Amino acid sequence: MNQPNALPPSISFWQAFRFWLKLGLISFGGPAGQISIMHQELVENRRWISERRFLHALNYCMLLPGPEAQQLATYIGWMMHKTKGGIVAGLLFVLPSLVILIALSWLYIAFGELTIVAGLFYGIKPAVTAIVVQAAHRIGSRALKNNWLWGIAAASFIAIFALNVPFPAIVAVAAAIGSVGGRVAPDKFALGGGHGKAGQSYGPALIDDDTPIPEHATFRWSRLARVLAVGAVLWAVPMGLLTACYGWHHTLTQMSWFFTKAALLTFGGAYAVLPYVYQGAVGHFGWLNGTQMIDGLALGETTPGPLIMVVAFVAFVGGYVKAVFGPDALFLAGAVAASLVTWFTFLPSFLFILAGGPLVESTHGELSFTAPLTAITAAVVGVILNLALFFGFHVLWPKGLDGGFDWTSAALAIGAAVALFRYKRKVTHVIAVCALAGLILRLI
Repeated sequence: MNQPNALPPSISFWQAFRFWLKLGLISFGGPAGQISIMHQELVENRRWISERRFLHALNYCMLLPGPEAQQLATYIGWMMHKTKGGIVAGLLFVLPSLVILIALSWLYIAFGELTIVAGLFYGIKPAVTAIVVQAAHRIGSRALKNNWLWGIAAASFIAIFALNVPFPAIVAVAAAIGSVGGRVAPDKFALGGGHGKAGQSYGPALIDDDTPIPEHATFRWSRLARVLAVGAVLWAVPMGLLTACYGWHHTLTQMSWFFTKAALLTFGGAYAVLPYVYQGAVGHFGWLNGTQMIDGLALGETTPGPLIMVVAFVAFVGGYVKAVFGPDALFLAGAVAASLVTWFTFLPSFLFILAGGPLVESTHGELSFTAPLTAITAAVVGVILNLALFFGFHVLWPKGLDGGFDWTSAALAIGAAVALFRYKRKVTHVIAVCALAGLILRLI
């Protein structure tokens, strides 16, 4: 443990590499849990970055489409060890989860009809519903610090739940409100309104409040153009090869294009993107069904890494079921589809950080930049609550409103919520207990 008033020793690239690998293996609990782990490790314990700089980076990542926890790791890795540090931090946040999910997806699709597997998932689904409710509560308890932000969250929920307003439009309106609110009532939209008190200090940090912006993080138009050009090539080459080899309407090509759009057009992290993925993957393309989608979220909740890695499960099931390489190479089809989708989903996240980071670093402490982000954070709370209702409906009325209410699932969901809210149990423990309960109920 570092002395509280002493500057921590400098961290080498390989020391950071070991930490990012460890984080990729232990980052359970969805974005809220992952951000909490990073805050505890990097701000409180290791003091690699100060509270204010951490929150400034986090609010920027909350603005972006894609997984904010993975983007935050990429941002901090980039600040500490330039481009290679950001790439390593972001990759190690994702790769362990990809390998694990490919294995679990194969077990699920190959043996999911067995009573033991069906029973486990029957118990897990109500737990997932309670976990999403908890996510809305955890983020909301930190973000909604005043009536202005509560009003934004409520309006966001009504807009997406009752009016079916696209989430990008909700983000745009929230940003506009924050921009105006930052001028009219600056104390209501100050940095820290979104993710806790920014004034708290845990001692000197390697990247402190007054640490000068490092040379590699200064904004230059030439550097921005170079990053965007490399990103365009990294996207266009695999997309072009897929189109040339298989055609535009092939499953792998369409998956790559669909998840490129998901990465670019959906905001608010994994909880906000899932309804969009559900609508496309289940409703439009038929890569999997609604039950499988919820099961995929359950697997995502029980593995480390960003929750948006559920897209790897979606792609694996779609590639496997569609037999894109023929009936004798089903596992290969699923694994390739999952890997491709992961590439197209996360490539924009790296570009957002490496291209936008220098601009963000030039704005820390400026209310004109942070006020819109604080408002966006509040809007995300309403979207997550909408997602909780979305999953709750499918779990409690699995066959639709005409199919009857599932009282057993309701009891499991309530029990999971009590364990999470009242007794502060870990997500993995709650899922394990609910899975065992579901198995017992199915067997008897």
